[in-house]
Amino acid sequence: MKLSQQSIAKIGKDWTGRAKIDYIANGNTEAQSGPQKSIKNLGEYFMQMKTAYGKVTFRIWAASLAIMAMLILLGNAYAETPQQVVDLQTRSGVTQRMVVLAPPEPKATVILFSGGDGGLNIQPDGTLKRGKGNFLVRTRQLFADQGFLVAVVDTPSDRQDFPYLQGFRQTSEHVTDIKAVIAWARSQAKVPVWLVGTSRGTQSAAYVATELSSGADGPDGLVLTSTILTDKKDRPVPSMPLDRLHIPVIVAHHKDDGCKFCAYSRVPAMMDKLTNATRKQLLTFSGGESKDDPCESYSYHGYNGIEADVVSQVSAAILQK
Repeated sequence: MKLSQQSIAKIGKDWTGRAKIDYIANGNTEAQSGPQKSIKNLGEYFMQMKTAYGKVTFRIWAASLAIMAMLILLGNAYAETPQQVVDLQTRSGVTQRMVVLAPPEPKATVILFSGGDGGLNIQPDGTLKRGKGNFLVRTRQLFADQGFLVAVVDTPSDRQDFPYLQGFRQTSEHVTDIKAVIAWARSQAKVPVWLVGTSRGTQSAAYVATELSSGADGPDGLVLTSTILTDKKDRPVPSMPLDRLHIPVIVAHHKDDGCKFCAYSRVPAMMDKLTNATRKQLLTFSGGESKDDPCESYSYHGYNGIEADVVSQVSAAILQK
């Protein structure tokens, strides 16, 4: 089987993106330390390709890809957007911590809300004690690569222990905290600010957006990935007053999402409730590999194996004029 130069380039790009995601998901924050792990991943990747394409083609292909991939790796390893930890005073005696990645000239700002209980326990040096594998957390660098100022929000200082954000996502205090984050983002760059949630993070993002919909303090857009569509404990997103939203809303969902709260068949009904959104767009995904609990990060619910494609399409939709 003959591979074109374009095919080799795409495979190399996919591989380096996968290596970057794995590296960040393992809790690393310094890009310069990454090549050793990435080289190991490349060796494993070569063996898979040898089986798929045969010995002769593999030798030619491997030599070309090895040179190209190592150049890409060395370039990307040192081109990672530096991370910084920011603490904002949001309420009396309460601060909101977040990890921030700020490219030189951001096209927009994305404020990322992880799923689960929302607890990341971000340390002063930017490392995370919890939630490193969450879809939005592990792809934060990919969003920065697309030109976004990225803010990954932790739980506030008064919610740093169990139950973290459980029972807190739809409260006035949460709105106050995120309102302060939005204001901070606008002070950093004069670009649109979008809220992006995944799984239970969609309950935070959607609730804040609906509560701040009537004023200038709210977001400029909303992205919901793997939305919570049914929930007996907390109000699911479709039960919120989505008609309040007069901003663009992008919904991303895997058609085979196996999480019992996120059945793809329920997505159209939610889309129908976005009656006043200035633009609404559904991005449907397929493929990848589900090797985790259906509601966890490394399943279809967390876009395992297709992260780069999801981030690319979501980013394009955010930047669409």
